[in-house]
Amino acid sequence: MKKIGIYGGTFNPVHKGHINCLRSVLNEIDLDKVIILPDRIPPHKSSSELVSGEDRFNMCKIAFRGFENAQVDDWELRQTGKSYSVKTLRHFHKVYPDCKLYFIMGSDMLLSFEKWYKYDEILKLAALLCVSRENSNTDEMLRAYAKELTDECGGEIIVIKTRPLEVSSTQIRQMISFSEDCTCYLDKNVVKYIYDKKLYKNSK
Repeated sequence: MKKIGIYGGTFNPVHKGHINCLRSVLNEIDLDKVIILPDRIPPHKSSSELVSGEDRFNMCKIAFRGFENAQVDDWELRQTGKSYSVKTLRHFHKVYPDCKLYFIMGSDMLLSFEKWYKYDEILKLAALLCVSRENSNTDEMLRAYAKELTDECGGEIIVIKTRPLEVSSTQIRQMISFSEDCTCYLDKNVVKYIYDKKLYKNSK
């Protein structure tokens, strides 16, 4: 059975933390394909500083082009309303009925997972791959919480450790607005795209 990874996010902008997350997943799980999905309207975040879906889609194509089995998909961007993960997983479950889906998320997302829309259905549609910072104090808590969730709802949650890479999208947007060098956080070609398009200039 083929394994399909689903990696959603605001990607506003896509940064090296996102890249590091996917690389850590692929080092642990042999996925046949990863579908990267920029959100249209994220349910849990403010969209006041959100640049266009087209720009975030293009930045993702630049940032993830080094991954042979990854493709950036605009399915969520073409939908109406908020980008609920359960709707996305229902769609790709129909597209890949004979494949196993893996939903990639960060540790902060898992710890608030019970607040997600139809979280119990998400666990039925896909295994969760939770990327945890290495040596984090929350690692034991994550595993305990994952066990509680699967005991209650079934499904599978895999916690994957990664080396810490502290990156804040808010901080990056502020750095860009002040024309500061942020190549330590972003792919140099993403930086070029941002400056060519004059993105995030009002994030002060």
